[in-house]
Amino acid sequence: MELISNIFGQINSVVWGVPMLAMIFLVGLYLTVGLRALPLRNIGYGFSMLWQGRKAKGEGDITPFSALMTSLSATVGTGNIAGVATAIFLGGPGAMFWMWCIALVGMATKYAEAVLAVKYREKDEEGNHIGGPMFYIKNGLGKNWQWLAVTFAVFGTIAGFGIGNGVQSNSVAQALQASFGIDPMMTGIVMSITVGLVLFGGIQRIAKVANKLVPVMALAYIFFGLIIILMNVTGIPDAVVLIVKQAFNPTAATGGFAGATVWLAIQYGVARGVFSNEAGLGSAPIAHAAAQTDSPVRQGTVAMLGTFIDTLVICSITGLVIVLTGAWTSGVTGAALTSQAFEMALPGVGGYIVTVGLVLFAFTTILGWSYYGEKCAEFLFGIKVIPYFRLLWVLMVFIGTVVQLKLMWLIADTLNALMALPNLIALLLLSPVVFKLSREYLFNKE
Repeated sequence: MELISNIFGQINSVVWGVPMLAMIFLVGLYLTVGLRALPLRNIGYGFSMLWQGRKAKGEGDITPFSALMTSLSATVGTGNIAGVATAIFLGGPGAMFWMWCIALVGMATKYAEAVLAVKYREKDEEGNHIGGPMFYIKNGLGKNWQWLAVTFAVFGTIAGFGIGNGVQSNSVAQALQASFGIDPMMTGIVMSITVGLVLFGGIQRIAKVANKLVPVMALAYIFFGLIIILMNVTGIPDAVVLIVKQAFNPTAATGGFAGATVWLAIQYGVARGVFSNEAGLGSAPIAHAAAQTDSPVRQGTVAMLGTFIDTLVICSITGLVIVLTGAWTSGVTGAALTSQAFEMALPGVGGYIVTVGLVLFAFTTILGWSYYGEKCAEFLFGIKVIPYFRLLWVLMVFIGTVVQLKLMWLIADTLNALMALPNLIALLLLSPVVFKLSREYLFNKE
């Protein structure tokens, strides 16, 4: 077991190393330039399309609004709480700056993914709309690239059981045990039953739950985070200056913080940013492919808001709370650091806010990723695999709460990065399609 762990540890250090992070950033930058910064210039238009997208317009299975909520249910997760804290612990406050940078170019990536997902989607045997990287590779690049589509689907199917399932349920169990003394086995039983009730209703039921739960949990977390930020409003200018300054200068050791180089700030800021918003990994377009829309570009403008909301809003709030309260110098890391920061600002309740947020974020991630993994498995084995996949998914939710998952986390994290490779290749090769559709719809409109 230790040998396997070492092997995957070495592979993980490569796939999440400089080449991968640089490729994700450069593809996003290329798409941003090729689109003439369209995503950044049309954020307002995107929110307008999101509001209009509450009602169906065109073919599909769920509304554009529901598609974004389903995508956010998988995206807004432990990365927004533990991931941000880990980035700051390892890279210093400057990591936040690089997290913002990857999010800005990531909006173009997420936009392009959704445009292609809707453009090249199909209907399965039951008449449901299915799409994502495996389909825009197959239908956009042709039969000679079928192997690349299969590669993405294999990585996506397996990775989901770790990063979108077992790791999430384990986080919930640990958080509830630490804060409320709840037995992990009881957490596992309740979670697996709840997930099963939602999952066996298909994308429509997942979307209904996401529609209600995602806005409430996100707005509640933002609300309490903003209260803390407003309580420390005079410190905001200094906090922003510190973040920008440390992005380009080494962070000296202070308190329990061991210090960090500029490279560590870049590495962990970009890596945790990508982990949180998933732009470039190819997961979100699987949800957007089910949207009821007659325009790939319109859905793309909705999809890009996922990165904006996840990283530029929610992650920024977590990061600012940690920096403003001074908790980043404590030497604590992960979710415990975020919890400590909230508790310092809101004694007696702050820690519980983070715990509840972590539980809800992780739960919705399990729901969103179940759909991603299911569609990848369906691409490989056909519609007959769906009932078996769902049963296995529910079982894994329970297993994740009662066993240690260090090796599974390592394997899933590695495969999650490998998902990006076929997706990024497809985005580059199909970028002329994205540019053409965008010019026809938006550039002429302007």
